[in-house]
Amino acid sequence: MSIVSCSEDKDDVEEFANWKATNENYWNKLYTTTEQKIKGGDTSWKIIKNYTLDGQHAVGNAQLSYKPENHIIVHVLESGSETKSPLLTDYASVHYMGRLIPSTTYTAGLIFDKSWSSNTFNALTSRPTHFEVRGVVDGFATALQQMHRGDHWVIYIPYQLGYGAVKAGGGTIPAYSTLIFDVRLVDFAHVEKNLKDK
Repeated sequence: MSIVSCSEDKDDVEEFANWKATNENYWNKLYTTTEQKIKGGDTSWKIIKNYTLDGQHAVGNAQLSYKPENHIIVHVLESGSETKSPLLTDYASVHYMGRLIPSTTYTAGLIFDKSWSSNTFNALTSRPTHFEVRGVVDGFATALQQMHRGDHWVIYIPYQLGYGAVKAGGGTIPAYSTLIFDVRLVDFAHVEKNLKDK
């Protein structure tokens, strides 16, 4: 998940026209809808503040306030039975698929990366990938630090906690892209060689 900056080409301009505004509108609508679901008692949705903002304290009578883009949104599909979560310095073993928000050609969102080689995920044959939690974008790292082994989440990351204003993924991910990751946390450990793949 490295950042690569490239110039825009004609196909990008047409496929991802008004991409920044489109992504900001998508994010704000998703955030508002998720707030309503949570207020209505739906516990399968979460709004989680960016981990880099943890531990901040207001001075004097001031109050801290955070914008929607200071958070990630999570839809919990399955919950594991454990209570421990990875630390920022841990290594994680995950199955994941990353995609963009829907666009003209990609009505379900362009898939820009996945950890399995076939078209669909298969728990029996798919091998998870390993990486250090602090080695991914802030939004992904924020989610991982809240997950437990066995959790299956869909994670929505605003561009500010993703790749920001630059292209990434070898140019596959346009600047200002909201990222959507389908993630299954298999394992985590302080040392990568101690990770389990099943």
